[in-house]
Amino acid sequence: MKLDLQDIPRVKGITKEKFLKEYFIPQRPVVIEDLTEDWPANTKWDLDYFKEKAGEIVVPLYDSKPAKGRQKSHGPTRKLKFGEFIDILKSGPTDLRMFFFNLLQNCPELVNDFRYPEIGVKFFKKLPVLFVGGEGGKVVMHYDMDLANNFHFNFAGEKKVILYSPDQTKFLYKVPYSIVSMEIIDMDNPDLTKYPALAKAKGYEVILKHGECLYIPSKWWHFIKYETPCLSLTLRSLPKSPKKIIEVLNNLLIIRNFDNIMRRIKGQEWIDHKNRLAIKNTHKNAGIYEEG
Repeated sequence: MKLDLQDIPRVKGITKEKFLKEYFIPQRPVVIEDLTEDWPANTKWDLDYFKEKAGEIVVPLYDSKPAKGRQKSHGPTRKLKFGEFIDILKSGPTDLRMFFFNLLQNCPELVNDFRYPEIGVKFFKKLPVLFVGGEGGKVVMHYDMDLANNFHFNFAGEKKVILYSPDQTKFLYKVPYSIVSMEIIDMDNPDLTKYPALAKAKGYEVILKHGECLYIPSKWWHFIKYETPCLSLTLRSLPKSPKKIIEVLNNLLIIRNFDNIMRRIKGQEWIDHKNRLAIKNTHKNAGIYEEG
């Protein structure tokens, strides 16, 4: 058995009318190959350039290890100067990553290197964010808590992205009170004997190269593997429907806080309980019944 994945469509020279009609409104992913052709970032953005421009900024770094016991989820592993982190990236494989680095807030000069595309979408311009990772680094399967439509621009290398639509959630071992799949599952090489529901999920995959943009629709699940060191910029378009706004507020104000409180109270017992529920619920929803 293997994952049921198809290639994400690729386009060039797409008009805003076609993008809205064929991808944004129906919420379908697409790779737009030429959106960055006239950006300074297309020729400038590599590891050396960021070391020169932002090397002295201290950044939080994260690894692939799941939070344990009473640790808060999504806590940084350590902090380093950006330049020191880039030296690590250039030295060989590492699972260290930095994410959601606000360029406007931390390095406003770099905002001049890109432009907001004219494709009929209203962007949240206060939050252009950078994601940086080393060869072999992986990001657990998840969807974004704020349910944004993401435009993910990759630079300086290649990364693998796997996507699933919201209607595939029942197969993805979603952990209760979270927006992630079980962190123990490696979506790059999943054990489908242990997690058979994944084989029933229908998804998409792509190798995203330098200068390419991947449109990830709202609430779509995504897993990322850094095939090489990469710098990626995400521009976000926030949800407008009342239903999604209510869901965002629930994610941010209730679910996240409740989960962190339970972690502090029950520690690893709470994490183990949620993982057992993730397996039980997924197998029930997928019609998979275990002996005994």
